[in-house]
Amino acid sequence: MNADEIRSLQAPLKERYRERPDTALVTLRAEGRIGEGVTCKIETGKGLVEAGLHPGTGGDGLAACSGDMLLQALVACAGVTLGAVATALNIQLRDAVIRAEGDLDFRGTLGVSKDVAVGFQRIRLHFDLDTDASEEQLATLLRLTERYCVVYQTLNQPAKIDVVHRVMSR
Repeated sequence: MNADEIRSLQAPLKERYRERPDTALVTLRAEGRIGEGVTCKIETGKGLVEAGLHPGTGGDGLAACSGDMLLQALVACAGVTLGAVATALNIQLRDAVIRAEGDLDFRGTLGVSKDVAVGFQRIRLHFDLDTDASEEQLATLLRLTERYCVVYQTLNQPAKIDVVHRVMSR
């Protein structure tokens, strides 16, 4: 895909969103169901993923760790955004490797220490780029990738989460 192709794909969407802002609001959904042992089965649209405990919290390592899945979502979103921005800016990327690493202290999630936060304490996002782009082009590419990456922005400025529950039977 080149810059003209991505612009022609996005132009009608941008115009519709300008004219009718309400059409730009989309609700994405995910659903899971508890499985055997301490797992949750999630339908991804591309297949079923079974998430479970990380070995650092008692898991056997056979099920996907939700922390890993969060980092994978960040890498996926950053990679797609990087590619779209590079295309729009006519920056040729011969190759790009995106990596995320996050530091967790399992004392928090296991309730060993109330002084330790539950969740990632720090996340690092790395871009290894094979390109002839100038330093100025690279700075713009990375700035816009950060700006438009949905997962990065959500982690950087957390969304309000409403927790709702219902009892289906007694």
